[in-house]
Amino acid sequence: MLYRKFGKTDEKVSILGFGCMRFPTVDEDTKNIDEKKAIEMLHYAIDKGVNYVDTAYPYHGGMSEPLVGKALKEGYRDKVYLATKLPSWLIKTREDMDRYLNEQLERLQTEYIDFYLVHNLTETYWKNLKENGIFEFLDSILKDGRVKYIGFSFHDKVELFKEIVDAYDWTFCQIQYNFVDEDYQAGKEGLKYAADKGLGIVIMEPLRGGKLVSRVPEEIAEVWNRAQTKRTPVEWAFKYIWDYPEVSTVLSGMSTLQQVEENLRYGDEGISNSLTEEEHDLISKVCDMYKEKIKVNCTSCKYCLPCPVDVAIPRVFEFYNDASMFDDIEAEKKRYKTFIKEESRASKCVECGQCEEACPQNIPIREKLKEVAEVFGE
Repeated sequence: MLYRKFGKTDEKVSILGFGCMRFPTVDEDTKNIDEKKAIEMLHYAIDKGVNYVDTAYPYHGGMSEPLVGKALKEGYRDKVYLATKLPSWLIKTREDMDRYLNEQLERLQTEYIDFYLVHNLTETYWKNLKENGIFEFLDSILKDGRVKYIGFSFHDKVELFKEIVDAYDWTFCQIQYNFVDEDYQAGKEGLKYAADKGLGIVIMEPLRGGKLVSRVPEEIAEVWNRAQTKRTPVEWAFKYIWDYPEVSTVLSGMSTLQQVEENLRYGDEGISNSLTEEEHDLISKVCDMYKEKIKVNCTSCKYCLPCPVDVAIPRVFEFYNDASMFDDIEAEKKRYKTFIKEESRASKCVECGQCEEACPQNIPIREKLKEVAEVFGE
């Protein structure tokens, strides 16, 4: 396993981090973690050199933290940097912040958290947290030793990302990044900005939730196979991110021991600036092919919102685009109906046209919403 310096700290973290949100489960019940298998996977990874373990309050319906706490007993806690996150969306008062952190310390059976993140920052959550004293809370938990280092995870526009980076003396940040998402949310621009400020960079969704590797379209598989050095799609995705010297660690939400073993092998070769010009061109070609499969050129600028009847227009198009890009309509249909409430789905559009007047991309939104409703069987 290779290690990298974590931002402006003196800590060195494994370039592969264990993301604890996709443990094996029993009967497809996300709360019912297969404890034996999950602990075996964690112990195996740690024994092989993984020293960054990332969990969060809501993972596995609240059961990830207790499982991790149990797995890190008998000396394993001392072998890792433990990361977890303040559930931003649940914060109503300043007192809530201390209450959740103390609950997490109990769940994890530890006296301190190495890397504590303010979770899932968006414009709405950020505004609320500032109004409720987030900076004083962060200062206090560093001072009393419950937390060693402070960071945040992010899901919004790059302009807000830069604002947040500049708002506090953060140690690190966590962003979604992969070879398709170079311009998504914080993106490459945000990655470079944070690194220039001395922040450690933690990458989540390197495989885009597995979509970049689980159902690779045939034409894209053919491009991968043209490479002189043969690699699996998983290995290409990791190599792309590890090539950035600014990246400290890449999280992988592994679900089987085989995935752990494979990712550990890839982690032995995750050297920065090691991809050749030809390999960068190959990755760019694959990226372009994925983007050519996009059905709606929506940038999620949200100028179309609020919709008078509350249709979640950008989110609707995100699921539609993913269904096309990754040739998996059924999977995205299921996610669409899980994450978008019925009253906000495409079929609820009343064709008022207000969204199209505001759209800077001139997207025929009403027509595209009809397509979504048909494809997803509304």
